[in-house]
Amino acid sequence: MAREHLRWDDLQLFLSVAESGSFSAAARQLRLAQPTLSRRIAELEENVGEPLFQRQAQGCRLTAAGQRLLPSARRMAEWALEADVALSRPHERLEGKVRVAAPPRMAFELLAPLAALLLQQQPGLRLEALSGIETLNLARGEADLALRTSRPADKELLILDQLSCPIVAYASPAYAARLPAPPEPLKLAQLDWIVWAPPYEEQQVNQALAAAIPGFRPAFSSDDYLVQLAACRAGAGVLVMARALHRHSALDGLVELPVPLGDHRGDLFLVSHQRSAGLPRVRHVAALISAEFELLRQTPGVH
Repeated sequence: MAREHLRWDDLQLFLSVAESGSFSAAARQLRLAQPTLSRRIAELEENVGEPLFQRQAQGCRLTAAGQRLLPSARRMAEWALEADVALSRPHERLEGKVRVAAPPRMAFELLAPLAALLLQQQPGLRLEALSGIETLNLARGEADLALRTSRPADKELLILDQLSCPIVAYASPAYAARLPAPPEPLKLAQLDWIVWAPPYEEQQVNQALAAAIPGFRPAFSSDDYLVQLAACRAGAGVLVMARALHRHSALDGLVELPVPLGDHRGDLFLVSHQRSAGLPRVRHVAALISAEFELLRQTPGVH
């Protein structure tokens, strides 16, 4: 027998149990009798064809099927809230939270200052910056938007905007003053390089320098971008970064070195899952990020 389409009121019950962690707590929140809630969930599980919860002595936990259903149920709840605001309170300001995953530099330079602008424009809207090297799963709802350095392969992910920037080497003025003066060309092997430490030693910059410099040994490494930046500012060595001179750029005070890095470029993609892209709160934050992208395109070589 074919499975019936899932109904939103059933998914609301599922979501309440999943988020509260027990049938009794969800029944209190929903103002339903617990036997009624249990019966409705049992009917939903029968329609799905698999158990959604594993009942325990204290509360319950999601099964594998429940884990698969949870992100979609949360998205439906978000859409329902957005629809309610749009229809019944059309002039009310945006509310809620928008989670943006980004590499550490972009979280520091772009997202953190953006939070101040968002507070002025939409006080009810909160920005949550998820800074890290790992790629979060937008399909599972781990973030609403993402700034990624590689083009997404998932066809359900939408590229809302993108940048391409030259890759260059930066150092402190004091470090640069100790280097041979032009026109003597700089060689990669004569510089002290600052790179990523474990567990991120497989990052592209590490691999490129290791391939270009025999017996490569970095002068300093860290698993934290801000620590790398502080080391560079202190004159501990040279840091490879994209030439994206944001108005809040952390590169202020550093100098670009004439190092033969080749025609390497760094890409940045603003990405959203197609389920989230149309939400008003997500659209608003995406538009602010795109406006920052447009400012970045004023940097020579950035497009």
